[in-house]
Amino acid sequence: MSTGEDRAFAPFRYRDYRLLWTILLTGSIALWLRILGTAQWLLDDTGSAMMVGLIGVVQLVVQIPALLWGGTLADRIDRKRLMIIAHGMTFTVMLTLGVLNALAALTPWLVYLAIAIAAASQMLASPARSALVAVVVPERHLMRAASADNATANTAAILGPLLFAALTLTAGLTAAFLVAAALSLVALALPWIVRTVGHAADRQPGGTLRQTADGLRYVAKHPILPGLFLLDTGITVVSFYREILPVLALGMFAAGAHATGLLGAANSAGAVLGSFIALALAGYRAKGMLVLYASLAYALILFGFGFTPYLWLGVLFIALLGAADSVTVTVRHTTVMLTTPDSMRGRAFSIMVLAAQTANNLGTIWIGFWAGAIGAGNSMVLGGVLSLLATLAIAWWWRPIREYRSP
Repeated sequence: MSTGEDRAFAPFRYRDYRLLWTILLTGSIALWLRILGTAQWLLDDTGSAMMVGLIGVVQLVVQIPALLWGGTLADRIDRKRLMIIAHGMTFTVMLTLGVLNALAALTPWLVYLAIAIAAASQMLASPARSALVAVVVPERHLMRAASADNATANTAAILGPLLFAALTLTAGLTAAFLVAAALSLVALALPWIVRTVGHAADRQPGGTLRQTADGLRYVAKHPILPGLFLLDTGITVVSFYREILPVLALGMFAAGAHATGLLGAANSAGAVLGSFIALALAGYRAKGMLVLYASLAYALILFGFGFTPYLWLGVLFIALLGAADSVTVTVRHTTVMLTTPDSMRGRAFSIMVLAAQTANNLGTIWIGFWAGAIGAGNSMVLGGVLSLLATLAIAWWWRPIREYRSP
């Protein structure tokens, strides 16, 4: 009889999942090196916070079309080939950044161009990999695979900044760019040896635009996914704090960069813990109620975070926020895999990520405004109130979520 630990690591018994997991780990660490490296270069070169802030504008402009196109391509062409192309683009960009920086030939506009290409390539690779996971891992282990993926992405959010700090302290930004290129090369090479067929089953006819529209219509008519995406969007827009942690550290705890680092690390560590909580609940069939419970917990924890005057307690609360959010992410990811046919998975995943990315950007604007208007702590309390209302509204209005049971 298999033990709980055996079941927890069941996805890793499949060779192709181990390869896809390695691609996720290396690609995610490379992503953090790119994010931190380009932001640091722009700040060092221009001394302007506004120039750094333009990164968000560049990414938002390219990520929306890239996600929709990437999801459609993941259902039209070989997903392994799409991953190879995407990671090849990232490898080329990061290698170019490293070489140009070493030659002192890098300019801000070249950095923005690199950010645009790398952000687009990330959006092309993500739906293809997620759709492949649903093929290589049996249905009964998909929530465990989603939990492992989520834990890995959050672990990379810890390892990536630590590696960046070590590289820049010892060898400079050029080394960070070149290591990111090397990690992208690994992510580029591994899809070649994945044995699973990369093409979606029962591929649909029609052009790219038509298939993109078909994907949007499919998700809009799905009984569960629109409600889950709307719930995530509603909560994220009124509470997204990750991009403005320095504002929260200063406004709530009168602290600087060390507090920002503590809060960021605690949030990522909590998200890893939340992935293991989701893993322990993999056998819980009422997945819709599980995401509602986690969303309610998130809203209540926001209250505690907003009211706390102590940094150590704030670190604890933000770790719990990361854990609650991680459970909802895992359940959404699993629901897409379980309730979407293979021929539509790439597009469904791309729309899920698109909703999340848009909510993140809007949430950064929202919290930034309210933190300035009513204070950082009060903005979190307001987010808690609105998150609670959003969760109760969706729970009442979207009956299929309450009734959803996984196989």
